[in-house]
Amino acid sequence: MKNTYNLKGGCACGEVKYTINEKPLFTQACHCKDCKILTGSSFVINSSILDNSLDIKGELLKGELIAGSGKKATVYFCKKCGVYIYADYETAVKRLTIRTKTFENPDMFPPQVHIFTKEKDPWINLSKDQNCYEEMYDPKKEWPEESIKKYKEYLGKK
Repeated sequence: MKNTYNLKGGCACGEVKYTINEKPLFTQACHCKDCKILTGSSFVINSSILDNSLDIKGELLKGELIAGSGKKATVYFCKKCGVYIYADYETAVKRLTIRTKTFENPDMFPPQVHIFTKEKDPWINLSKDQNCYEEMYDPKKEWPEESIKKYKEYLGKK
């Protein structure tokens, strides 16, 4: 069962444009120190997508970082304006993590969880009805059943 999405996005200068042809699996807000440094903000919102659902046009630069897990992450930026578009985390097999705010309509995908809240800025007040984790969450417990099923099928698992 293939979703017929046509989710578009890109960088600030317009040199990099992309289309995602499947609904993102999950969206999260990360409050970790590294994300705050990378964005110059208090948190970042990322959406997890299947690696085959992204069609990207434009020239990207890449870099390598060490994620909170201690594993490598390859990050991709627009060569011209430097906007961080997505990351390929070593721990996220066949998934990419795209910066949700680079979508043309980012409000369609609000965070489903907040992670690394132990490092959040003290003046940020999260609602008690939001799913918040001091560190990471278990995707098997938080992801929608549809996303778990789609990801397992993509990996060839039952």
